[in-house]
Amino acid sequence: MKVTVVGAGAVGASCAEYIAIKNFASEVVLLDIKEGFAEGKAMDLMQTASLNGFDTKITGVTGDYSQTAGSDVCVITSGIPRKPGMTREELIGINAGIVKNVSTSLLEHSPNMILIVVSNPMDTMTYLAHKATGLPKSKIIGMGGALDSARFKYRLAEALGAPISDVDGMVIGGHSDTGMFPLTRLATRNSVPVSEFLSEERLNQVKEDTKVGGATLTKLLGTSAWYAPGAAVSGMVQAIACDSKKIFPCSTLLDGEYGLTDICLGVPVVLGKDGIEKIVEITLNDEEKAHLTASAEGVKKTNGLLEF
Repeated sequence: MKVTVVGAGAVGASCAEYIAIKNFASEVVLLDIKEGFAEGKAMDLMQTASLNGFDTKITGVTGDYSQTAGSDVCVITSGIPRKPGMTREELIGINAGIVKNVSTSLLEHSPNMILIVVSNPMDTMTYLAHKATGLPKSKIIGMGGALDSARFKYRLAEALGAPISDVDGMVIGGHSDTGMFPLTRLATRNSVPVSEFLSEERLNQVKEDTKVGGATLTKLLGTSAWYAPGAAVSGMVQAIACDSKKIFPCSTLLDGEYGLTDICLGVPVVLGKDGIEKIVEITLNDEEKAHLTASAEGVKKTNGLLEF
């Protein structure tokens, strides 16, 4: 298993670190356009190998896509991160050009790759990757829902006063403050609906805190978060590498599922060695359907700003 991560900034380096520590990949290539930056990050990470007990080889390269040849999974984290007060959608002008160039460069050297998109606005960048590469819909995956769901479970555990291993929940919809929809109705604590423990008011607060999870961190940090995004990507890559058939909410190209077409949006999918092996259509109530439709309209509006 060879994995390439494009962008050696905080998110990309965290992706590489978590993938290496889990020890399921033979090699991780970390690529960046800044001279020596990826090489330095790779060297620093490799010097933790004996301390953290992994054998994955991490290689850093500056702009040389030939070094990514034969990658099984490629991850795009490159682009400008959010600053306080910015929406993910405001990044489209710069990041679209970067994602288009990176995805086509990766495809040239790894035609059979599975591509995971992290760059924001994530649903629109995932859609752009489809248009730029022409890869099958199963081979391009947007990371957002996996991260949003992790943030949802964090907030649920906080509200419940429960260990996070006891909590399960999912976020669907667009990866934006207004587009995502935490499914509080289906969330559980050890198979018991969380509504048995929390009031409707408290659950609504959990939902709202989840939706602004990224913005909250951006305000505190002065830039986008990196630990949880890196962990979300590593979990997805591991599911592909190990063919584990795990369900993640991911941005995927919809072709009639949930009544939506020609759009990438966060819904539950089964991940295995072939990428997205199944889109899981769960039964939504009227409120959830309405929110998913509204979320799709917002994403389509942002997609309309793309220039192919």
